[in-house]
Amino acid sequence: MSRYRPPQPRSSLYITAAGYRRLQSELQGLWQRRHEVVKALAAAAAEGDRSENAEYIYRKKELREIDRRIRYLQKRLPELTVVSAAPSDPSRIYFGAWVSVEDEDGNEHTWRIVGPDEFDPEQGWISMDAPLARALMKKQVDDEVEIELPKGKTRYWITAIHYTP
Repeated sequence: MSRYRPPQPRSSLYITAAGYRRLQSELQGLWQRRHEVVKALAAAAAEGDRSENAEYIYRKKELREIDRRIRYLQKRLPELTVVSAAPSDPSRIYFGAWVSVEDEDGNEHTWRIVGPDEFDPEQGWISMDAPLARALMKKQVDDEVEIELPKGKTRYWITAIHYTP
């Protein structure tokens, strides 16, 4: 049995203007943090035996993670497409929409459809690559959407769509 895993499908390349600014500021912050970690790593390396130097080992791991994230952001940022304008048909659900839905039990949910680099479930932001968002795309108010979830099929009715928070 091999350990081969097929590559993940590429995520969408859309992002909101605020999300793009957040990623840029994260990249700048990582460069500043990297500078501090390199100084601390040099100080830990100067202490002598590196094989049992916990500070040295920790800083090497921290530097590796920072470098990994910097590489990812440097590749990802240039290929992203910033979407800052509302669509020409605001009565339908597209990228950046705030969508209010009602489930079968009468509970109201509101989600914003954003890019995969900025989704945040606590804020109600879902990735446009998520099954729920894909099912909602191009629908209108009063449309019914049926989603296959791990607990079974769930039905939602779209109650509102808007493009400003």
